[in-house]
Amino acid sequence: MKTIMIIDDDIYIGQLLEEALSREGFRPVRAYSGTEALLLLAAQRPDLILLDLMLPGLSGEELLPKLNGIPVIVLSAKADVGGKVNLLRSGADDYVTKPFDIDELLARIEVQLRIAAGSGSSAVLSFRGVEMDTSSRSVTAECAPVKLTKTEYAILKQLLLSPTRVITKSHILDMISEDTPDCMESSLKVHISNLRRKLRDAGGKDYIESVWGIGFKMREE
Repeated sequence: MKTIMIIDDDIYIGQLLEEALSREGFRPVRAYSGTEALLLLAAQRPDLILLDLMLPGLSGEELLPKLNGIPVIVLSAKADVGGKVNLLRSGADDYVTKPFDIDELLARIEVQLRIAAGSGSSAVLSFRGVEMDTSSRSVTAECAPVKLTKTEYAILKQLLLSPTRVITKSHILDMISEDTPDCMESSLKVHISNLRRKLRDAGGKDYIESVWGIGFKMREE
């Protein structure tokens, strides 16, 4: 199930989007300010973001550069062409003017998800010596090949997608559930332990660290 984060302080629009996305089989996540969105993003990575510009605290324009690697559709009442161009150049993938037609927005969401899936098929994810080629499903640590199980590969991919963020156990389990339905919370620690050992054996150091009571992240030191 694809997760879509709605970053909008308008309660009515947020509820409208939540209901429409749920009907289409998406899992909506709400954030009412730019600051709250950053806190949520530290724990989970959505597949797409719907971003309002007029937000309390951190504005949509200020938040946009921090959303690297995630498709973003801006939802705004600002309709000037210059503003749209600047936002698209700043990292937005699409721009929809309020008020919007919900069916058109859903179609635009599907387009961006298809684009993201296509571009991700040949992406190389890397962080501090660990590299994953998602097209060949190969992994190396300090250029040494690492053989991983399907579950270990899926876990590492989630960590590499947001290497500097702590990924919660529940988020890992949810994101890998389609590919590895056999992985449960009780066995996640074992898979993580095996993954860490294999990377350490190949690269000579620890690449993954545990954040007690929360989850895991790639080691930055």
